[in-house]
Amino acid sequence: MGKIRKFSESNNFWIELLRDFLSVATAGVILASLSQIAFGLWMPMVAVESGSMFPHIHIGDIIFDQSINRTEITTHEMGKQNGYTSFGDYGDVILYKRYGRDNTTSITHRAMYYVEEGERMWDGGPPAPYAGYITKGDNIITNPYYDQEGDISYLQPVKKDWIIGVARFYRVPILGYISVIPRKILGI
Repeated sequence: MGKIRKFSESNNFWIELLRDFLSVATAGVILASLSQIAFGLWMPMVAVESGSMFPHIHIGDIIFDQSINRTEITTHEMGKQNGYTSFGDYGDVILYKRYGRDNTTSITHRAMYYVEEGERMWDGGPPAPYAGYITKGDNIITNPYYDQEGDISYLQPVKKDWIIGVARFYRVPILGYISVIPRKILGI
């Protein structure tokens, strides 16, 4: 008990630095644990890097994602039918791994509708090679077509196992620039 008191009351620079480090580490572990309990993810926050979801989500926003294992996805098509909206439009915004690859930047776009294998991916489009979601960014200027029509997920519906989570709550403006700016500068 005496050693703990001596450690907690010491004015030595290195011991103070160690105490500060331990305090920050403890807070991080507590926040990560609460995040895992609430969202099903150790790191539920994502910094938005592009304007593909403008005007509903902006570059530099932080959005919170809920694990796909803890929620159901409401597509734009279903949301229109039942009045469900998120982030200013019908349906859910999902975060998914591009082509299911772990080594790529994840995509945050709206789930427009679900197609079964062999079903046309859009009017006049090719049949889906397998079941999955057709997705699209909300920005009508930068994203006039579905992701599956362009290079984001060309001719590949988003498989359920590619989905990391569903965006929830509200966006936190500007805070994401803390993460976005260094990555842009370093070209990551």
